[in-house]
Amino acid sequence: MRSSKIIEKIKNMSIEEKVGQLNQIQLEDTKQVRDEIRRGRVGSIILADTATAGNDKQKKINVDLLNELQRIALEESPTGIPLIFGRDVIHGHHIVMPIPLAEAASFNTELLENAYRAVAEEAASDGVHWTFSPMIDISRDPRWGRCIESFGEDPYLTSEMGKAAVCGFQSDDYKSTDSIAACAKHYLGYGAVEGGRDYGKTEISEYTMRNYYLKPFKAVVEENVATVMNSFSEISGQPVASSRYLLYDILKTELGFEGFIISDWASIAKLVNHRVAKDEKEAAMLAANAELDMDMVDRCYIEHLSELVEEGKVSEETIDKMVYRVLYIKDKFGLFENPYTEQKKVNFEKHIAIAKQFSDECMVLLKNNDILPIKHSKRIAVTGPFLHEKRSHLGSWAPDYDAGILKSIQEVFLECEDNDKIVFAELPYLWDDIIPTIRDVDTVVIVLGESAKLSGEDNCLTNIDLPREQLEFAKKIKLLGKKTVGVMCFGRPIALGEAELYFDAILYAWQSGTCAAQSIVDIIYGKVNPSGKLPMTFPRVTGQIPIYYNYPSYFGNGMAYYGDGSNYWDCKSTPMYPFGYGLSYTNFEYSQIRCENYILTLDELKNGETFKVSVIITNTGVRAGKETVQCYVSDRVASMTRPIKELKGFSKVFIEKKACKEIVFELGLEELGFYNRNGEFCVEAGEFDVFIGRDCMTDNKVKITVMNIK
Repeated sequence: MRSSKIIEKIKNMSIEEKVGQLNQIQLEDTKQVRDEIRRGRVGSIILADTATAGNDKQKKINVDLLNELQRIALEESPTGIPLIFGRDVIHGHHIVMPIPLAEAASFNTELLENAYRAVAEEAASDGVHWTFSPMIDISRDPRWGRCIESFGEDPYLTSEMGKAAVCGFQSDDYKSTDSIAACAKHYLGYGAVEGGRDYGKTEISEYTMRNYYLKPFKAVVEENVATVMNSFSEISGQPVASSRYLLYDILKTELGFEGFIISDWASIAKLVNHRVAKDEKEAAMLAANAELDMDMVDRCYIEHLSELVEEGKVSEETIDKMVYRVLYIKDKFGLFENPYTEQKKVNFEKHIAIAKQFSDECMVLLKNNDILPIKHSKRIAVTGPFLHEKRSHLGSWAPDYDAGILKSIQEVFLECEDNDKIVFAELPYLWDDIIPTIRDVDTVVIVLGESAKLSGEDNCLTNIDLPREQLEFAKKIKLLGKKTVGVMCFGRPIALGEAELYFDAILYAWQSGTCAAQSIVDIIYGKVNPSGKLPMTFPRVTGQIPIYYNYPSYFGNGMAYYGDGSNYWDCKSTPMYPFGYGLSYTNFEYSQIRCENYILTLDELKNGETFKVSVIITNTGVRAGKETVQCYVSDRVASMTRPIKELKGFSKVFIEKKACKEIVFELGLEELGFYNRNGEFCVEAGEFDVFIGRDCMTDNKVKITVMNIK
């Protein structure tokens, strides 16, 4: 039901005041900013100094300044409408959680929601009302620097993680002073940029859009996400910022999104760069008529919309609808009742504990030739470029982090019991200077990685192999006859086809936030049993990209693409490590899948009945551990080509040694259906294979049948 209070307020506003609510500006402590607020020409302020704020140094938040600007808006502007302050609080504020791609590796939605609740509490205490997160772009190309902000390549996993993030930020009580509005981005298809080039073009069919890229946005809209941000990209010739079909017809009408859309940084003005608008005035007209509600920083709306309304090129009715959405969210999140920020005491110790559990669960053990865990009594050497590194463990988008909490790998090792058994080999100018230090040890832990400045927005690579100098260093140590443990602190997946040979064990630690170093050491010594699973496929070499597991079948066997077939003369077709893959220090055995009912009719499915498939997981190892049980569906024959397998459920469970648990998945219309060539969601009669296992390569399956009885 529409708010009569908001409707009445809009009726009493001038066209310039209405447009002002659609104008977001940068934060500056200047007379001009104050004057603009007094005139009612500002609806929002973004607390960022640059477009690429994740990689650039940013000013710290000044809560007193924010409250003063809010006072001007409330007491001196003609409308008395509060400002909404937005900031890129992506995966942490003072306490930094793992980068989102690493978070997805946890396959733990409850933990993610708790983490983002903590992040929201910290940010809200500093005056942030609104975060530009989560990023729910489907990401299949690790050359793209922003893949680190995504939840990976799978629509289902991304949807589940996206919903958990929204719930964490917004909580059950939107008006609570420790809740902030979430923003799903980048609508739509930004992660599909060609060649992994940021801001590039995308080519997405309607079929692919609906079955892959749109699904996470549908999921978070159903979770009542407050705002959505448009993509910079153009899709098949149409920039998203000017597409009424994408922004209004699909998002607002078909999906029922009730919040407001914010442009990405100056993306309305960039319609001129796209050459679909001759100037910024025409760009403003195109975006407004597409009902893109708020303009981020480029001033296209505030400079031109009033004139466009006078000329009849944009209707005032359209402006009123856009303003309504903005005021609706301001009201929904309590800004009219509680516009000012009162800084509260935050329980940082609790948030550190959450961050530690998250970094524990997101790290993925890729290889282990009975090297890990290392016994404390064993003499080891620790070396590598990340021996002393701190900041890069946080990844991109950590402008407000608490530097005092961060520890390096060396610092954490020094705190261990029997630390006299550990030697630290500094990277020398002449590499052979390291030989005397490591001569008497059996195992060398080599901590490798990439700078936080090398990933994130506008940080794309043509080659994602392990950097050559790091590969050569590992190779030389291995040639000395040492056992080697590779700890990989990267934001993106890297190609390990050549490097894997030189490591007896590989722990993929990502860029895992405030507690990364502690989690790495705890896993190496076995205090923590690793449980992470890959949310993106790892290629052998860069040339295999794009490579993703849910590829359509072809020539009767799609696994020629992802399996043992042959696509290239110079490289195996198989990935280095498949989607969902990750080892543990214990062993889990899966029983044969059982199904409560192997046949259902379409009518029964439409009436809410489901296939209930189950499996028993037994921990046959010597220690307790967590396992992510994954359920995939394959449509044997359909009217359109369908993926080899699609993830349709997962459950992360803790199982004591020698114990077992039964896991049940329910598969209904949503899990068995797809969008056909007409854009209609349908379930077709026929046979489906249901797989349950430890990763997408499992062959543990059962057949179910959907019948169409007329």
